[in-house]
Amino acid sequence: MKKWQLWTPGILILFSAGLNMAGRIWKGFSDFYVDNIFPLWVETYGRITGLFPFSVGEWMLYLAAAMVFALLAVPVIFIVCLILKKRLPLTLKKLYGRYALFLYWVLGIVSVIMMLNCFLLYQVSPITERYEIGKSADREYGVEEIAALRDYVVEQANELAPFFERDEKGYIIYKEDIREKAREEMRRLGGTFENLKGYYPRPKGLCLSGFYSQQSIMGYYFPFSMEANYNRQMYITNMPVSMCHELSHLKGFILEDEANFIGYLACVDSGDELFRYSAYLSVIGYLDRDFVRAIGEDGEIYAAHPQIDSLVAADKKFLTKESWEQVERKAVLKTETVKRAADAFLDTNLTLNGVSDGTVSYSRVVKLLLRYYDGKLY
Repeated sequence: MKKWQLWTPGILILFSAGLNMAGRIWKGFSDFYVDNIFPLWVETYGRITGLFPFSVGEWMLYLAAAMVFALLAVPVIFIVCLILKKRLPLTLKKLYGRYALFLYWVLGIVSVIMMLNCFLLYQVSPITERYEIGKSADREYGVEEIAALRDYVVEQANELAPFFERDEKGYIIYKEDIREKAREEMRRLGGTFENLKGYYPRPKGLCLSGFYSQQSIMGYYFPFSMEANYNRQMYITNMPVSMCHELSHLKGFILEDEANFIGYLACVDSGDELFRYSAYLSVIGYLDRDFVRAIGEDGEIYAAHPQIDSLVAADKKFLTKESWEQVERKAVLKTETVKRAADAFLDTNLTLNGVSDGTVSYSRVVKLLLRYYDGKLY
């Protein structure tokens, strides 16, 4: 075995660590990267993976899990052989050594890809510093502003809810191509945000959507395939804003509150009623919760404001009852177990990348919306 075969993967890992350190120390480095270099990946590699009708990234993930399992299985076999006083064939030992070296190379390559397409993006300057949003960057927002924004969103959602075609169960029927419409709306928003210009691959449904439903996941951005993926089983009102959310990651907006904000903007000004409805439903829960906190959970004050219509509340669901039953029927593991593990992983990943409040950061979209509507609603 040549020395470079052992050294190169380690050099790649160190190179990735160096990029991360450069991004953390020098903010301008990450900003330059996301503005000038990152777009090349979706314009090239993203176009290639976009040719496949299925999610390449999803199957790469399953392949990686199988490869790691195989790596761990051989030591177990070795221990069993020791207990039984059996010898492993020399050929198997050699093959295992080559396989371990192969995975070492894979680790080095993946570390670079993940750094370039994901981790480095966490070091980019906030969207409020890169773009002018709202009238004032220094204004503090209180109960009045939160109430005005919350009431506006509730009223808009209440007005839209009755106009959709529905089936006998009350579920919304939509016959247009949501995926193509999402790409169109994101390209339109590129007229406001420079980084959103350019090519968008077609969002892809996750094959094992039931497993992701157990994790309460609506969509996934796979950095190693440059794909935007969505949960095929979630209720239709979630799909427009979720697709736009995931597509925004492909343009370098990796923070979840910023992706929520962009997903909202892409849908709220759409000429399509479902897209506008999806936008309002995506933030109505955050706004209502923050409003309740702001008024000190005072029931009388809350009752004096517009109430969320029962039809809107019914449409604000993750999965339909029938979809949940299908998920539970086919589940290999208990949903509670999968959800706990997924939450812990996501929270840890966000925290390690400098998002100190972990999954709570999703709700920071309220602050961005308060700034966006400054001068429009208050």
